[in-house]
Amino acid sequence: MIGPGPYRATKLWNEIIKLFRGGMSLRRHWAHFRSYDNSFTGSEAVDWLHALLKRNHNFGPEVTRYQTLQLLRKFLKNHVFEDVKGRYGKEDFEDNGQLYRFPPSSPLKPLPQHTPVAGGSFPKLPSWDDYQEVTLPEKVPMKPLVLNSETWNKRHSIAIGEVQECRLIHRREITQRHVDHIWKSMSLAHLQRVLGLDSLDGVLDAKGLNPKHILHNVYSVNKQGVVVLKDKAGDLPHWVLSAMKCLANWPNGSETSQPMYPGFEKDVLKTVADYFQKLLEPLLTFQLYEVFVNILGLLQKRQVAADALQVCCLLLPPPNRRKLQLLMRLMARVCHNPQLPVLNDTITTRTLMVQTFSRCVLRSEDEEDLDELLATKLVTFMMDDHEQVLRAPARLQRAVEEHLAHLRRVQIKYSGADADSSLVSPAYCRQISKQEFEEQRVRGTQEPMEDLLESIINNKDLSVKDKKKRLKQFQRSYPEIYRRRFPTAGSEAAAVPVRPAFRTKPQLSFLALKKPFQPFQRSWSFRA
Repeated sequence: MIGPGPYRATKLWNEIIKLFRGGMSLRRHWAHFRSYDNSFTGSEAVDWLHALLKRNHNFGPEVTRYQTLQLLRKFLKNHVFEDVKGRYGKEDFEDNGQLYRFPPSSPLKPLPQHTPVAGGSFPKLPSWDDYQEVTLPEKVPMKPLVLNSETWNKRHSIAIGEVQECRLIHRREITQRHVDHIWKSMSLAHLQRVLGLDSLDGVLDAKGLNPKHILHNVYSVNKQGVVVLKDKAGDLPHWVLSAMKCLANWPNGSETSQPMYPGFEKDVLKTVADYFQKLLEPLLTFQLYEVFVNILGLLQKRQVAADALQVCCLLLPPPNRRKLQLLMRLMARVCHNPQLPVLNDTITTRTLMVQTFSRCVLRSEDEEDLDELLATKLVTFMMDDHEQVLRAPARLQRAVEEHLAHLRRVQIKYSGADADSSLVSPAYCRQISKQEFEEQRVRGTQEPMEDLLESIINNKDLSVKDKKKRLKQFQRSYPEIYRRRFPTAGSEAAAVPVRPAFRTKPQLSFLALKKPFQPFQRSWSFRA
């Protein structure tokens, strides 16, 4: 059994070759008027290998006979077996009675030399001072407490003054760079824990991951949880979205203006398939290929596999994640729509959807030999559980938000403690007297009020009238603070300038403005 780890696809390829060479039934066959010992026919190889792949948990019952035939053609090309005349290298293997045999030695693919990266494959979690997390033991065994003199002194060291002094560190501003770093680190740590690996080296290159993609995929979503893109250039074309809606809501999704003819639904599916099959990179990206192959080994534990897929799909670029979400929703709705006509006469709609879009979802950059089989297994699982798999992991989101909230809280720092030990709070602080407590309480209350008074005095946007009004209100509320700031009337006058006297306008003589009396003459009637 091949467990999670680096180069899992290559290990699976070698395992299938070993099983095929060790389990394929060989016997004597007659052909061209002569006998061939230890040989097998093409049909026998397809029958045996197809049954093996369907029983194997890495591939499952979704493997078709045609996919098995394609794999045997790759075996022949890589000289896993040859025809009875010693020929190989051409993909002319057919499901018929032609005879084949195994060569004396079968070439297995060598595993690349893997050099672990010092310090792990991703940075540690940030802490308060240097953004490096201190990992504490989850559970410490409790020892029975013996109340001797030494234990009593430790438990009551607060009274005898043996505990170091502490001071409060006020909330520190956390920049967006720190938030991105925390999201990326905690996401990779969660993924490593779910996969059960000691390190992600050889499985995932963390340097190429963009933490802003994670934040966008978590928070920039609509009510259905589908990613919303800011840049519409990365979205699906309008004609592809229309075709997908038509199939997903069939027959209600077909517009009356569209030409309805026999086989119309097949042409719509072909339109969608052509777009996705022409993508230069699969939706799960070449960079994440190895980590998705590792998740295939966890599919027997559905919940564990779903948790791993949630985190991995969170690492995708937002346009890829949105296309993947819409595609999986389409595939699931098409498979469960009884009103949709038969799309293929030879295979079921479910098999058709998986075979059509599996290569668009997962494949390696170098076109690995097992890509098609591995993609079929993974896409089938994701299609069945797409609502859970393509949902933001709630546990991870809650853990990150709680960690950020912890970093923003007021911290207790002890004198002489280094950055890391400041995260572990000792049991006690230095005891202070009642008088010191009262002085700290008064000082902690009065200092903000003094700052408020100074802000009123120095505010240039206030008029003299409004400034005097606010100062009077402050004087009534805090007379002691006001009296300390303005001990004399002169000090208050110096801080608040006197309103300048307005120059009176010259008044004209009443006699000059007096006009002779003129009786009121009504020029129009008030009545209608």
